[in-house]
Amino acid sequence: MRTLLPEIAARAGRLVCFCPPGMPVDGAERRGPALLAAGFALSTLSQTLALGILPLAGALLAPRPALATLPYMAMLIGAAVATFPASFLLDAFGRRASFALGASHGVAGGLVLAWALGANAFLPFCLGAFWLGVAQGFGLFYRHEAAMGGGAMGRAMLLAVVFGSGALAGLVGPAILIAGATLMPTSVFAPAAFAAALVQVLVLGLAMFFAPHAQAAAPAEPRAAPYDWREALAPTVIGAAAWFGMTALMLAAPSAMIACGIPAAGVAGLLAWHVVAMYAPGFGVAALAKWIGAPATALAGLALVIAARLALGGATQAAWFGGGLVTLAIGWSLATAASTLWMQKGTPPRAVLALHDLCLLSAALAGAWMATGL
Repeated sequence: MRTLLPEIAARAGRLVCFCPPGMPVDGAERRGPALLAAGFALSTLSQTLALGILPLAGALLAPRPALATLPYMAMLIGAAVATFPASFLLDAFGRRASFALGASHGVAGGLVLAWALGANAFLPFCLGAFWLGVAQGFGLFYRHEAAMGGGAMGRAMLLAVVFGSGALAGLVGPAILIAGATLMPTSVFAPAAFAAALVQVLVLGLAMFFAPHAQAAAPAEPRAAPYDWREALAPTVIGAAAWFGMTALMLAAPSAMIACGIPAAGVAGLLAWHVVAMYAPGFGVAALAKWIGAPATALAGLALVIAARLALGGATQAAWFGGGLVTLAIGWSLATAASTLWMQKGTPPRAVLALHDLCLLSAALAGAWMATGL
């Protein structure tokens, strides 16, 4: 039985499961951690497949070279635009409806990308990238959902499992790109676009297993006082700085490696390890944050991003580029995961989490702007 409970619901239209206190809701609650991890991993995989084709395909389709990076930036803009809608939909309708809506944008975006590649249409290609970015904006909330409702597993541990699951993208993504190029050698990019859409179909299917009601998981700790937005300022600034440095260096590195005589296959391999290093360190965030605290962990991550900038600035060989990219990825991973955990002090409302993500994505967009000069 479902009913509106004014004393529980924060706004009109939210449906809450009316059950006796202490009564388990359903099997979806017990599946929550696995669903969050799988959803985040698949969302990251779809994003990785798209990022693997956007720069080169954009250069081929762009009417002039200055617009070659516009599809990549359109993806970042889409993710930024989606942050507040994702927050409000999660608050009002819950995980099932919200994550399904985000994945549906990803399915459409991947299919539009594939069609635009066949039709040599640049503007539709940018539109497909934008829609995939919207899916990414929704997908970023998997980590917030993990940090908000750790339950018996604990917030830090659940966040570590969910964030670390993104390493799957670095392991599987390059293999899918190579397989697609082998099966369809005359159309190198279209298979990756179709694969990105197919992965979002899987995300859409997973979303159906979440609890249908709005509050799929109660906060681990009740909020005793109104949240002070100033508590979110420091983790947001540190996270945004890491995202800025990450994007600027990641976009500049491939052309620098090619200019130094590193073959395209070697560049692709180094970037694949970079993606793995972006998420694999997330598994250790819980232990590190428990040892030195989330703020110190986030600052350590930002320090690694700065160190990577110094290493990549003087790199001329593949080993130096690889070491710099891995250091960059580890720093970004620690700063992002720890700032997410740091944000949960005081149980912030989802609107604050949306503003946090918007700042991160805006910083990434600024880093892309600086790296490409668009």
